[in-house]
Amino acid sequence: MLNNDDFEKIKEETHKFFDKMSFEVEIEFLPQEGQTISINIIASEPQILIGEGGQTLAEIQHLLKIILKRKITTELFFIDLDISDYKKKKNEYLRELAKDAANEVSLCGKEKILPPMSAYERRIIHLELAGRSDVKTDSLGEGSDRKIIIKPII
Repeated sequence: MLNNDDFEKIKEETHKFFDKMSFEVEIEFLPQEGQTISINIIASEPQILIGEGGQTLAEIQHLLKIILKRKITTELFFIDLDISDYKKKKNEYLRELAKDAANEVSLCGKEKILPPMSAYERRIIHLELAGRSDVKTDSLGEGSDRKIIIKPII
């Protein structure tokens, strides 16, 4: 857990970062969970900051993390950046997709292949279904074409 001075420095640098980007945003720092600092950005035009499939959001998070790690070298920490709850809503959608697909596989007894996903998205699906005893998940493919296969356990 970061000390108060480092947390304040993160707040200050995050505000500077978005000011330099010249976007009108509201920055909300959520309660720290372990070594992860969750930041939610509220913007009037969030789609510009999110990008297609969340790609711009991922790149902004990466840049911000590099800047913050240069400023705070004493503590290990992680940044979880979200813009207008995009990642939160996407995670909920992926968990529902996983449950629905698993229920279909369990009911029909046929495997189902989900569309290609990022490693982060596939991880959410795998974790959501890990506790089920009626289906199992595997990954198939390479790179950006990597997909999840949900198979019935017979």
